Amino acid sequence: MNAQNGLSMWARAVALLEEAERRHHRFFELLGTAPTRQPVWEPPVDMFLVDGEIHVVVAMPGVRPEDIHLELLSGGLLVRAESRLPVPQGRSKILRLEIPYGCIERRIDLPAGHFELLAQEFRDGSLLIRLSGEWP
Repeated sequence: MNAQNGLSMWARAVALLEEAERRHHRFFELLGTAPTRQPVWEPPVDMFLVDGEIHVVVAMPGVRPEDIHLELLSGGLLVRAESRLPVPQGRSKILRLEIPYGCIERRIDLPAGHFELLAQEFRDGSLLIRLSGEWP
């Protein structure tokens, strides 16, 4: 490998890390142009190719499985949910609030192709999605 290729690979790796950092820090975002739309946060997502299937893991703290809505769209997945702040019994005062609560919405782009939802499972605060399909 020559120095030019090594530098190019390093630049791409740094760019990917910077993008991951931006996504990690961007939780709240107003969607759409309508001012009446309430704020939503985008949960972090991991994707894996496992034995010809695409596995998607969506972090969803504070979400009940029955509050998750998943839609397979042309070119992607749309995940929506509601995360509720657990209110302790008795008088309380918030000392720290770092976990985002409220409306969750995340569009996840998929490779060009045709996909079928095989399964969705909620486990350990994450939504696990399995897709089969045909893509180049």
